[in-house]
Amino acid sequence: MSTVNPGLRPWLDNLNQLMDAARASHATATPVNVREALANMTAALVSERPDTAWVGDAMVDTGAYPVPVRLYDPAPEKEKPVCLFFHGGGHMAGSITVYDPICRKLARASGQLVVSVEYRLAPECPYPLGLEDCLAVARHIWPTLEHKQRKVRRRLALVGDSGGGTLAASVSALARDDDALHIDKQVLIYPSLDYALEHPSIHENGRGYLLEEERIHWYFDAYFKPGDDRRAASPLHMGVNERLPETLMVTAGFCPLRDEALAYLERLDQARVPNQHLHLDDMIHAYLNLEDLVPEACAQTYRAIGGFLRG
Repeated sequence: MSTVNPGLRPWLDNLNQLMDAARASHATATPVNVREALANMTAALVSERPDTAWVGDAMVDTGAYPVPVRLYDPAPEKEKPVCLFFHGGGHMAGSITVYDPICRKLARASGQLVVSVEYRLAPECPYPLGLEDCLAVARHIWPTLEHKQRKVRRRLALVGDSGGGTLAASVSALARDDDALHIDKQVLIYPSLDYALEHPSIHENGRGYLLEEERIHWYFDAYFKPGDDRRAASPLHMGVNERLPETLMVTAGFCPLRDEALAYLERLDQARVPNQHLHLDDMIHAYLNLEDLVPEACAQTYRAIGGFLRG
């Protein structure tokens, strides 16, 4: 039986003590303190921020809500494919700023122009507003890149971690029947793919490994409105067929979302959608945000993503 990576163990033990104390004192989770926690954790533990040749901000005119994005161009002199990045945070936390070092590493590893999307967050902006932002950026990104004079090829990949992986898989599913929107590849990093929470790892890894079952339910209760069909909104249940893009799935052994990702891979195999799978048995959810504790695992992950997107 595997154990958590030794680089994570002391940090996890300290975190669990803090969480037990917070529960004992009946501390209240709010969108503000959840956002601060993710931002502070990432800033403290993703210390390397590589230089990128060109970085710039833009607004994507979608015809409805204008969506802020940040562009990371690792090679301004060359034409390159484009990768949209949807950050994690349970649809409630995360931002372009929080994920800036991760996007810089993604651009370096892939050689692609990375577009980090500042989609709207719950509970202020519940489902489906954040998803609509991501889908709209996928449909309308090209005039923005032309305006910014970026040299790109019209090949589009999607990358997302955690809740951002949900958004990437959802956009890919919605694009299947849209001839004007072609998704070349998708990378899903420990994604949430089943809002119904029907898989064993939710309970198996639901306490003590950073992302906890109780918190997942709280995120989803904030994201969805009463009466929303959570199962129908789940990428795992949106229908998997041969029109989905080639997929790289990244999973972690101690992640509560592990098993729904494995179920999604099984459906890709059944539909004969090409896919690759990187599984790190001793990792936990959100380990890319803990890079200084597990640098080798993160380097392996960026290499796999880079190789997949370049292939």
